[in-house]
Amino acid sequence: MRDISVLLSLLFLLLNLSLLSASSCKDKSPLRMVSGSGRFKIALFADLHYGENAWTDWGPAQDVNSDVVMSTVLDSEKPDFVVYLGDVITANNIAIQNATLYWDKAISPTRKRRIPWASVFGNHDDMYFEWPSEWFSATGIPQVNCPLSSISYSGSEPCTFRGTTRVELMKTEIANNNLAYSINGPRELWPGVSNYVLQLLSSDGTKPALLMYFLDSGGGTYPEIISYAQAQWFEKQSQLINPNSMIPEVIFWHIPSTAYSQVAPKPNSVIAKPCVGSINKESVASQEAEWGIMDILTARPSVKAVFVGHNHGLDWCCPYRSLWLCFARHTGYGGYGSWPRGARIIEVTENPFTLKSWIRMENGSTHSELVMSP
Repeated sequence: MRDISVLLSLLFLLLNLSLLSASSCKDKSPLRMVSGSGRFKIALFADLHYGENAWTDWGPAQDVNSDVVMSTVLDSEKPDFVVYLGDVITANNIAIQNATLYWDKAISPTRKRRIPWASVFGNHDDMYFEWPSEWFSATGIPQVNCPLSSISYSGSEPCTFRGTTRVELMKTEIANNNLAYSINGPRELWPGVSNYVLQLLSSDGTKPALLMYFLDSGGGTYPEIISYAQAQWFEKQSQLINPNSMIPEVIFWHIPSTAYSQVAPKPNSVIAKPCVGSINKESVASQEAEWGIMDILTARPSVKAVFVGHNHGLDWCCPYRSLWLCFARHTGYGGYGSWPRGARIIEVTENPFTLKSWIRMENGSTHSELVMSP
């Protein structure tokens, strides 16, 4: 038993060194299970789409509605952590160079409540501006003030249509927010940027209780895909810091893998067990190809679930081999679809380890509760 204890201590030390050596989180307080309850709650905000149709009255009004949804969820659930699950902004509708202004607005409800967070990129976050065809009609291009009046900003900001890169968005989020646990991932994985791992410690801080992996599923300025290089990076990292799969792992990215299509209920059908959810209004819009990540994940008994956004009309979880594939819930009022907004909640318990999830709606109700582990 003593040998096992020593081995666990060495692994814990290795984990900390590995995570912190190249991490922007090294000066932040470690994430830890809540003392007393031994629980940790995470809220997933997916597809906020701030800045959509930013030149109209409709667009800024949707951002205000999204603020209300997030505030309702945060005040009802009081999560310990928030994950921004991609498509935080609709960059292809933002006619200013510094789209970080909209990104900052999107994270403000969480920051205001002093809740730490992390983010991954979606396919809309770094897109180039798409010129609306109606701008070339008789009415012409509307007056576009940069920055727009709905954004608080001091100084002059020229209009531009080039978009803001993933690297710029992430660097600004990290530099300007002490509560941001996001990381600019390894350069060798670029153009994918949001590739990193965070650890959640036990309530007494002596050992890791959960590993949270974040992967950039592409889209926008490059193909919608998790590359072979990313899959190999995950495999290397997971074997290094969790070689015996003793620490539970959960995975976050934006665009569902092709495996989601394999387990998906027929669109518009009733969601039947073993799947759990409430809306099933469209087909899965998956990544363009599969380059090994799902085989690696399913080979690890420590991987409990994958959480994605992207499809606004889906919120189900379905089992796939040894793990669960879950959609979040469309949180933002930007983006397509008129379904009621909400957020997926994840609750981790340390002793014994359990992983539970449900959906909190904008009207305060909850549904689709599911225990995914053990």
